[in-house]
Amino acid sequence: MKKWIYLFNLVLLLSANPLLAQNSFDVQHIKRTMEKATFWQLDHPKHKDYDWTNGAFYAGVFAAYETTRNEAIFQVLLDMGKRVDWRPGLRLTHADDHAICQTYIDVARVLEERGENTWRIMNPTRVVFEDFIEFEYVQRERRDSITWWWCDALFMGPPALAKYANFTDNKRFLDFNDSLFQETYDLLWDEEHHLFARDVDYLWRGTKNYKKEANGKKIFWSRGNGWVMGGLVRLLDELPADYSKRSFYERIFKDMAARIVSIQQEDGLWRASLLDPESYPGGETSGSGFYCYALAWGINQGLLDRATYEPAIRKAWSALYQNVNEEGRVGWVQPIGQDPRKNFGPDSWEVYGTGAFLLAGSEMVKMIGE
Repeated sequence: MKKWIYLFNLVLLLSANPLLAQNSFDVQHIKRTMEKATFWQLDHPKHKDYDWTNGAFYAGVFAAYETTRNEAIFQVLLDMGKRVDWRPGLRLTHADDHAICQTYIDVARVLEERGENTWRIMNPTRVVFEDFIEFEYVQRERRDSITWWWCDALFMGPPALAKYANFTDNKRFLDFNDSLFQETYDLLWDEEHHLFARDVDYLWRGTKNYKKEANGKKIFWSRGNGWVMGGLVRLLDELPADYSKRSFYERIFKDMAARIVSIQQEDGLWRASLLDPESYPGGETSGSGFYCYALAWGINQGLLDRATYEPAIRKAWSALYQNVNEEGRVGWVQPIGQDPRKNFGPDSWEVYGTGAFLLAGSEMVKMIGE
């Protein structure tokens, strides 16, 4: 019943806004909507600037700056960094507290191109990452747990380490990332479904007590896998074409892309739980935003076949666009949680939902062409 209510509301939205579908593929209109979404979200802060949620949001804000070249957006990034003295989060080894470093490094790159000194921006990240790598190497043989034990960490950590490796020309951090990523892959990758379990609690172990959806299928969280795909493309953006492990990451990306497109729903979005869409309400826009971002990036980079994937991407983008209200708020975002939830609707928003939308928009502009 909830599914049909959602679809009915979507039809009403389209009929009330006949230009929505047309505008969603107009580059200038996309840019204006990205600006609107950026500033609406900035006017509605919810978390500490260096929180993992804002790690995803500010990644989108930087993408909005790159797409629009709006200097007011870049100033927002500078102001954010100055508020927190460009510090990562407080936990040395936790990927959530490293996610914001992606934006710090991106800002530093722009300023370096402008001839400015970036030591103040980069030093807090340098201190944390240098301590992080040394701590991990010392601790590796002293414990049986892995560092990135939940799939979302693959958005938070790998791009930050790869960006840092490139900015400092220290390839040791690429090798370090490879080792941590491989551990997570070995633990959480499902070869049957080409998706990642959220963590070990969602792995099927052949017992009657494993977690499953109402339809009896495995639980694969949409947002979790969306963050993995988003992290993969941000990592691949940093890796040299001849990098020894690049084919490993490209294979995962292509396998996930094929699987994700196969379970896209008729309205263009994905449900909070990927394999049991009937048990959940409307489409969830943060996971869907990351899928749209990653798939469009795949076409733009020549890794995915345009004829195969572009229809799905356009369908997803059109649906995402329709979930941005006149003020710029991105709706239908599942609240913070570690698994698929049903407690959200058209008025539900979170900063990472806006970040995913902005990232998707940046790749849509490239895919459509100026």
